[in-house]
Amino acid sequence: MTKYIRYRSGSAASFGILDGDTVRELQGGLFSHSETGATATLSDVKLLAPCRPAKILAVGLNYKSHLGGRPQPPQPEIFYKPVTAIQDPEGDIVIPRDATDVHYEGELVVVIGKQARNVSAEEARDAIFGVTCGNDVSDRNWQHGEKKDLQWWRAKGCDTFAPLGPAIVTGIDYGNLLLQTRLNGEVVQKQFTSDLIFDCPAIVSWISGWVTLMPGDLIYTGTPGSTRKMQPGDTVEVEIEGIGTLRNFVR
Repeated sequence: MTKYIRYRSGSAASFGILDGDTVRELQGGLFSHSETGATATLSDVKLLAPCRPAKILAVGLNYKSHLGGRPQPPQPEIFYKPVTAIQDPEGDIVIPRDATDVHYEGELVVVIGKQARNVSAEEARDAIFGVTCGNDVSDRNWQHGEKKDLQWWRAKGCDTFAPLGPAIVTGIDYGNLLLQTRLNGEVVQKQFTSDLIFDCPAIVSWISGWVTLMPGDLIYTGTPGSTRKMQPGDTVEVEIEGIGTLRNFVR
């Protein structure tokens, strides 16, 4: 198992391998790199979102516990989030003007490592580089309200609505990890990724039938259970077993 991070030390942003509390600096990109030999202490660097994708896709209604009275979808239901929505670990989730009902959605996020076009589920496994934590922040009024938007461009896509991190983990059984979301320390979501209706390879395979996935692309895989409104001053944490905790502050 390897944990990859992206971080800022001084004015420079770098990729690194996290080994306990030690950061081993990398040169090159996330998918083709070597170690420089330089190290730092985790507490001395600022963590950034661990990759910079060309596109972000996401899955809706992918845990039975999140369906409520809605029927289970026959295939993964996909939508886009803009890359400008990405927020760093420890960064602020900013409630935008006119937003009235902004919710957290703790999720496992897939990071693509190889180009994937029309791949089978088995081939999709080879295209998955690793996984990380994400928060698919959503305004329910713009998503489902009386005057909802035609598309979820605001509901799911506002600036800071895609917190990501803290690390991308490879070599882990992402099919059976405990996901927990905490709001001000209270556990508000708790479920294993084995309960996904469509698992990670199935999602990658489905998307690749129409949209070519490229290295660095992200897929938010869906949120379990119910969610609730966040308020300015709240702290929201998404913790996934073996990956770490993504913490953000609401303002």
